[in-house]
Amino acid sequence: MATSLKSLSDHSSKNITDISTKTFGIIVSEWNEEVTEALYIGALQTLLDNGAKKENIIRKNVPGSFELSLAAQWLAQEENIDAVICLGCVIQGETKHFDFICDAVAHGITNVSLKYNKPVIFGVLTPNTQKQALDRAGGKHGNKGDEAAITAVKMLGF
Repeated sequence: MATSLKSLSDHSSKNITDISTKTFGIIVSEWNEEVTEALYIGALQTLLDNGAKKENIIRKNVPGSFELSLAAQWLAQEENIDAVICLGCVIQGETKHFDFICDAVAHGITNVSLKYNKPVIFGVLTPNTQKQALDRAGGKHGNKGDEAAITAVKMLGF
């Protein structure tokens, strides 16, 4: 559903499970830091609000969104990690770079999830402009970080 019709921060309470003993890895891209930090704050707060313990949330930074897939693989291979949340932002530019990066990251994150049979969540914004990114990182359309975190919680309750 388009974010203009539904806030990214809204979610149902279906499949919400006890996550007090679960360990989460959150990987944050440093590129577009104003946006990705807001995504991280949203994801972290959503996990805490749903019962995760702060000491069970591991944050790792990567230079850009392209590096999220490998970092997700490194975290997902750890037996103590129950779910991985990947946060990034790739803003459309003047070249095809956007298309290649977005496609590679989406496929990479999906492949890691399938390889390790655990939730590896795509929390990457792909807007056309900085304003659209900010609108989806705690602005008028909610926070994709909230959505990514609640997705991880719900997948653990599947």
